[in-house]
Amino acid sequence: MNSLKHFKICVILIMVSLTSSLANAQLSNDITHNDALKALLIAKQKAEELNVLVNIAVVDAGANLKSFIRMDESFLGSIDIAIKKAKTSRYFNIATGDLGKLSQPGGIIYNIEHSNGGLITFPGGIPIIDQNKNIIGAIGVSGGTIEQDRDIAIAGANAILNNLKN
Repeated sequence: MNSLKHFKICVILIMVSLTSSLANAQLSNDITHNDALKALLIAKQKAEELNVLVNIAVVDAGANLKSFIRMDESFLGSIDIAIKKAKTSRYFNIATGDLGKLSQPGGIIYNIEHSNGGLITFPGGIPIIDQNKNIIGAIGVSGGTIEQDRDIAIAGANAILNNLKN
């Protein structure tokens, strides 16, 4: 009985150790709150330049919401879309517009948008990459045309890479 008890304790300690290691490994490649806010504000500035009202979401490396803004009078329905664009981009490490091309009828991943609690496979979600080519998060934008959403998201994502280069 004692050996079984010791075995259980060892298993628990190993699991705790592995969990701590995995958590620390993810954090080293995660977007900081300052960079998430910077991406959000640069994207908002781009939306203002384009005279479009949008919702903007930034997720971290684990696809968890890190920062969000709903511009005054932007569509309520675009809140969920912006968040899902960011998550979709991070889940697959690809721009949502590029994923959409692969998910059309007859495409190699047709119907993928029904997975993961619902994905968005049209433009407006962009991975955020650091200077070491690590994906540290993603940004999603919704409320304008798909071209506007994509351009706004690109501006936000580029703010981080450009910030890290300087």
